[in-house]
Amino acid sequence: MNWSYDIGTFELIITGLFILFYLLYVIRMVRISNKTGLPVHRIILKLILRTSYFALLVIALLGPSFGQASREIKSVGKDMFICVDLSQSMNAFDIQPTRLEKVKFELKKIVEAFNSDRIGLIMFSNEAFMQCPLTYDNNALNIFIQALNTTLVPNTGTDFGPPLKMALNKLQNEEDGPQSNKSKIIILISDGEDFGEETEQISEEIEATGIKLFTLGVGTDKGSKIMTNRGYKRDHQGKDVVSKINTDELKKLASDTGGKYFEINDRKNDVERLINAINNIEGQLRDAKKVDVKSNKYFYFLAAALFLMMIDLLFGVRIIKI
Repeated sequence: MNWSYDIGTFELIITGLFILFYLLYVIRMVRISNKTGLPVHRIILKLILRTSYFALLVIALLGPSFGQASREIKSVGKDMFICVDLSQSMNAFDIQPTRLEKVKFELKKIVEAFNSDRIGLIMFSNEAFMQCPLTYDNNALNIFIQALNTTLVPNTGTDFGPPLKMALNKLQNEEDGPQSNKSKIIILISDGEDFGEETEQISEEIEATGIKLFTLGVGTDKGSKIMTNRGYKRDHQGKDVVSKINTDELKKLASDTGGKYFEINDRKNDVERLINAINNIEGQLRDAKKVDVKSNKYFYFLAAALFLMMIDLLFGVRIIKI
């Protein structure tokens, strides 16, 4: 038998007081019995009865646990890579305060929604870089998200191929079993301007593996100018560059891989829908083990003590004329 609590000062004090006062009570009752000539066996029975339910109350207070019960504990989760476009067009402010700042804010919601899953972060423009590998550490991941800015990567255009290839390779290298691809996810976040030539090939590879690909477009049809350290970005003719969302590439990419397209613009925010779509994907069983569980059985002893107390109240000792 195991105990939830050890015998402490409180239990020792009340036990000592019980013994002291009941001993005085017994001495008094014996004296009365000797004077009246009545038998003392009723006093002895009362002593045994009250000592019994007092002991049962103390045992219940200590929280006894006994018996064994086997329970299976399962660990289920998903692996998810989030690819974030850091090209200069993400500095456009048609989404306030900027497209990138809005994405960073929404990414923290996604991280919070899947705090029991492994999430990794890839940043890209025309090249891809691992910002954070798959991790359960959401605090570290949020720090990496907050640090995202367009100066972290070369800004010579946007190519969806490298980040998708990197995410695919990293997810494929995870040794989680043959069926684990069903619980692996890639999220590509961009304003949709893809200048790569290998995106279609990579999308076919993703579709073949069964890994889910979701795309999230950020921006508006109206678009806006692009702020840089030297003012607004200009083209070769000296005109201000206006960046508009290009949904066609993102929708095609999601459609080709069996995924879904979502969007953040000036009228709607599909992040909650994205979270719901990911929640609908069944997680992979990572680990399962059986543990022995012992529960607190104090109520048995408490019930027995209350039963004996009722008997004590119903039957009195005649020598004191109850």
